[in-house]
Amino acid sequence: MSESEKHFRYLVEELHTTIMATVDEGGLPVTAAIDIMDTDGESLFFLTAKGKSLYDRLVSRPFVSLTALKGEDTMSSKALTVRGRVRELGYELIPELFEKNPYMKNIYPTEESMRALTAFQIFMGSGEWFDLSKRPIERASFEFGTDEDAETEIRKEGYVINDKCIGCGSCLTVCPQNCISSDDIPFTIQADHCLHCGSCMSVCPAGAVERR
Repeated sequence: MSESEKHFRYLVEELHTTIMATVDEGGLPVTAAIDIMDTDGESLFFLTAKGKSLYDRLVSRPFVSLTALKGEDTMSSKALTVRGRVRELGYELIPELFEKNPYMKNIYPTEESMRALTAFQIFMGSGEWFDLSKRPIERASFEFGTDEDAETEIRKEGYVINDKCIGCGSCLTVCPQNCISSDDIPFTIQADHCLHCGSCMSVCPAGAVERR
């Protein structure tokens, strides 16, 4: 199972409801609660009504960013963020999405009412998994989908330590997750446990820590 499929199945089956951001005609962000109803392992599917302003935003500016969160409190929470390109698939997929999400029949009970809906696919982009319930914290980035006509490179975030490192250990004293390895010089930051707080960069006397 690929990294994206593992996280997408957790999103559909365990998280399900997300807060999705789109952009309006003035370039301002707008959020909405959107259920992610299915995945094929490499993309995500959701629906909306054609009469909603969300539909207009998706068609005119086909990009979304969404976050879903689960946990009894902050320190037990698991979160998944996905951002990427979307495309409209139309009505054909709606009956299948209703079968997999039968609660939707309580909202749109007849076939006539279902005809107001259209399905969308998030087909290409990137995601990040963040688990605060583990010590140290766990994070993982992934990308999904391909498109020869689109830019697919994911912008890397976080920090790295370069060859200017003198091994002084200043960064070790301020890292809240103890995710910097001092086994060799230059030291290395374990990206899958890093909070991206930047404390290591702020204290490094040699300027060896840089933002990715």
